[in-house]
Amino acid sequence: MDTVQDKDFFTIDDFDVDDKTILVRVDINTPMDPEGNILDDLRISSHIPTIQGLEDSRVVLLAHQSRAGKSDFTTMQPHAERLSHYLGREVEYVDDIFGSHARSRIAAMEKGDVLLLENVRFYSEETISRPAKEHARTHMVKNLAPLADIFLNDAFAVSHRSHLSLMGFTHLLPCGAGRLMEKEITSLDKGIKGGGRPCIFVLGGSKVDDSLMVAENVLSNGGADRVLVTGVVANVMLAASGFDIGKANKDFIESQGYLEQIDRAKQILDDFDGKVGLPVDVALNDNGSRVEVSIDEVGDSILSINDIGIETIVAFSREISQAGTVILNGPAGVSELDGFELGTYEIIKAATEADYSIAGGGHISAEVRNMGFDHSFSHISTGGGSCIDYLAGTPLSAIEALKKAAVLISKDD
Repeated sequence: MDTVQDKDFFTIDDFDVDDKTILVRVDINTPMDPEGNILDDLRISSHIPTIQGLEDSRVVLLAHQSRAGKSDFTTMQPHAERLSHYLGREVEYVDDIFGSHARSRIAAMEKGDVLLLENVRFYSEETISRPAKEHARTHMVKNLAPLADIFLNDAFAVSHRSHLSLMGFTHLLPCGAGRLMEKEITSLDKGIKGGGRPCIFVLGGSKVDDSLMVAENVLSNGGADRVLVTGVVANVMLAASGFDIGKANKDFIESQGYLEQIDRAKQILDDFDGKVGLPVDVALNDNGSRVEVSIDEVGDSILSINDIGIETIVAFSREISQAGTVILNGPAGVSELDGFELGTYEIIKAATEADYSIAGGGHISAEVRNMGFDHSFSHISTGGGSCIDYLAGTPLSAIEALKKAAVLISKDD
């Protein structure tokens, strides 16, 4: 095993994986229809480089689908079939997690085999949040760890969770990051720590508290030169600036529990004067028709703000296209409605002209793909909540576990 260089976690390249049994936690949680058919397999295909990098190993995949109580809380058989399609060879599905059937199939594996175990969330202890040392005492870890040589976490999108299959093996096995996890960390780090200047964050969507957390972090630590706000985030910021955003928009903010965020937004505006870009006009929804008004005119209307206006689109797009680094999180408006996707489309298009562009997971990443710009971005994150937390500077539990394990391994060496 090589030493860690310029990173504080191990990757596949730091291990001799030839003829080894490798436990790999992936996140292939996918949208499924009521008949159990996979609707979007992006997360499945995202893990193919990791599995291909282990072609001389025995690969045991741990994964989940949905959660208890949901209609798509089902087995991993369709996922194994889709993985087989992408790999061009069989991925065996085993309808067991750590019982005798699973253990016997793992023990019988040969070099080059890939096996997908059953939905780890079928085991009730999987979703209990607790430290790695406590997870290591569970039946899942006690039964699977002795059969494996190395554990790899490739599930960035759930790494903000302190769940069993993400944490438990890091206390007992040599462990590191898979290719997707490595790519997520290095790409996001480049954006927020080492990217070109100016660095611009464009924060939109409806998760106001998350976006304000990101804004506070990147402005206070110098990670961003400017933060441009759109969506409900912008409405809260406009209200904090003293603009009358109209009854419909105030009521929506209150219904989402974000009234208290107005004071927080005001503090950000006060602390970082000139660093936050606000819309100068918006598009109101009049029974499906787009009505453009300046910010000063919104208070006279009973209509809802569903997008940023043309003047704002032009100004924001110019600033974004000239950026050294741009990071998008959240759509600019209600982009699923015809006529109100314009702001989101133009901002995404402008981001492709920046030197380095990141789509920060969740809704905005889906829109980048839907609008056909996925090959023009430097990085499209597979994470939603995990990406938000990472950008906000919040330690992700499962990644922290990898870092702690790397320190322990280095000391042993």
